[in-house]
Amino acid sequence: MSRYEPAIDVDAIDAVDMHVHIELDDHGHSSLPPQLVEAASRYFSADGPRPHLDSVAVYYRERRMAAVVFTVDATTRLGHPAISSREIAEGAARNSDVLIPFGSVDPLSETAVDAARRLAEEAGVRGFKFHPTVQGFDPSHEQHYPLYEAIQDLGVPALFHTGQTGIGAGLPGGYGLRLGLSNPILLDPVAADFPDLQIIMAHPSVPWQDEALSVATHKHNTWIDLSGWSPKYFPESLVRAANSYLKDRVLFGSDFPLLTPDRWLRDVEQTALKPGVLPAILKANALRLLGLGPTSDRPLEGAS
Repeated sequence: MSRYEPAIDVDAIDAVDMHVHIELDDHGHSSLPPQLVEAASRYFSADGPRPHLDSVAVYYRERRMAAVVFTVDATTRLGHPAISSREIAEGAARNSDVLIPFGSVDPLSETAVDAARRLAEEAGVRGFKFHPTVQGFDPSHEQHYPLYEAIQDLGVPALFHTGQTGIGAGLPGGYGLRLGLSNPILLDPVAADFPDLQIIMAHPSVPWQDEALSVATHKHNTWIDLSGWSPKYFPESLVRAANSYLKDRVLFGSDFPLLTPDRWLRDVEQTALKPGVLPAILKANALRLLGLGPTSDRPLEGAS
C-alpha cells in the first residue's frame, strides 16, 4: 500500500477543516448500522449523499481547503464492522494535496495499541479519532492508558468527540448510547497524565461547555475544534474564549457531510468571533498542531 505523506501547499489553501467524516468506503460499506444512519439523518435534517473519499477530496480542492478525514471504529460496541482506516490513509495518499488521514481504533479491542502503532508507522496516519459515546468507553479509565501512551510516543494528536451527539437520537433508549461518556471533564486526567499528548476536544461541548473551557484553560495540551454546530449557535462563553485566551488553541471544523464548510463560513459572519482571530482558527493553529507549513516550528504549548 502507499504510505501517506502530506503534500499540502500551505500557501495555496485558505483553511484546514479538522473534522470530516468518511461514512462510506469504496465498497459501499457504511461506517454505522443502517438504523443509526437513518436516525442521524433525521436529527441533522441531512438527507444528502454521503460522498466517497475521492469525492471529498474534489470538494475540498475546489474550496482551497485541506481536510482531516477519518472514521470511527466502534466494532465492539455496535457489532458493526468499521470502515478501514488503512483504506482511508490510502485514499488520502492519492489526494495528499488536500487530505490528512486520522486513524481510528476500537478502544475495547485487545489489539488497539498494536493497531494504532501500525496505522501510524505503516499507513502514515497523522492522528487518531475517538467517539466515547459511540465506542462505549470511559476515556478517563486507566485501562486505556497504554493506548494513549502509544499515541503520545507516536507524536500525533488524539481527537475526541465531546458533548451531545445525534448518533442514536430518537431511537429507543438512544440505542443504548451514553452521553456522559463524552463529558470533556473525563479528558482532564488524560491530559494531566499524558502532558505531551495533544488532545482535541471536538465540538461545542453542549451541555458541558464550561467543563471543556476549564480543561483547556488548565491543560495547555488541549484544543477545541468548532465542528458540528452552526457558528450562530455557539455558546457565548466559547466565542469569548476563542476571541481571547484560547485563540491559539481553537480550530476550524465542519462535521462534513452533516454540516458543510460553506455553511460554517457563511454563518460565522453572524457571530461575535473577531476577524482578527479567524485566520488562526481557520488555518494557522491547525498547521502548528499538525506540524505542517511555516508555522510548525513554533513550540506546542504543553509539549516538552
